[in-house]
Amino acid sequence: MTRSAFTGTTGTADTSGVTGPPLRDIPPPTAAPGRRRRGQGVAYLFLSPWIAGAALLTIGPMVASLYLSFTDYDLFSAPNWIGVDNYATMFGGDERFWHAAWVTTKYVLISVPLKLGLALAVALLLNRPRRGAGLYRSAFYAPSLLGASVSVALAWRALFSTGGTVDEGLAAVGIDTGGWVDQPQYALLTLVALAAWQFGAPMVIFLAGLKQVPKELYEAAAIDGAGPGRRFLSVTLPMLSPVILFNLVLETIHAFQAFTGAFVVSSGRGGPSDSTLLYPLYLYQRGFTDFRMGYASAMAWVLLAVVAVLTALVFRSARRWVFYAGENR
Repeated sequence: MTRSAFTGTTGTADTSGVTGPPLRDIPPPTAAPGRRRRGQGVAYLFLSPWIAGAALLTIGPMVASLYLSFTDYDLFSAPNWIGVDNYATMFGGDERFWHAAWVTTKYVLISVPLKLGLALAVALLLNRPRRGAGLYRSAFYAPSLLGASVSVALAWRALFSTGGTVDEGLAAVGIDTGGWVDQPQYALLTLVALAAWQFGAPMVIFLAGLKQVPKELYEAAAIDGAGPGRRFLSVTLPMLSPVILFNLVLETIHAFQAFTGAFVVSSGRGGPSDSTLLYPLYLYQRGFTDFRMGYASAMAWVLLAVVAVLTALVFRSARRWVFYAGENR
């Protein structure tokens, strides 16, 4: 009785001497089309609140605002299509528009670097190990939670008004400037100080970035003889540059949208002498005081375009000064 060449004594298949194409991995079975569609349906069901909110509260109002920017609309009568007249008036004959744009530009150029500088300085201090670090972080972060409120803006106005705490404190050391709120040359600085006081949010982001800087880089720089200043410029800033970019973009957008402080400090007028007439405040005046909602919508779209262009320029410039780990320069 002969045995098969493919069987052993136990009766199992013996393939040791068999040659042939290698076995291929069998792909896992794919889900049936019906099951995939049901899975997508469940996903869209969970996404439906966000989709509805985006359509009703963001996309819809934006489209309506774009349409109204080409109309004469006073909130009480039907919009009247006037084409680009709002934009022509804005750029050609509205002197307060250009003044508001200039005041806002000064506010952004002063407040954003000052706020980020304070945030980085405090983050560097809190990054050192010390007792009660969590308490200090919470204390410095608290103004960011309160700064946008009307009550804080009212308190800020009282501090910097004539006879206020700041006025009396400066007078006590021989500096008599009067109330900053009432002086055109100082009123904008009141808003800048209010913005800089709210450095808690970027500080926390800077602190998180500092925690990610490898200590080995500082040790290597110290071995090479680099002092604290050199280590800060050659190690800390390059490694922190992506975080700086993030904070710069975010705070610039916030600065262009500043409204509550300017409205409360100036009682909604942008005074004295329009020295605190920020762009959002002037937009509010045109829309809800003068009831020129079409003109205000046009101003809003101009603001959106300016912020978008500036953001794109910042991202484009980031190629030169932002360093990412593992990137060759």
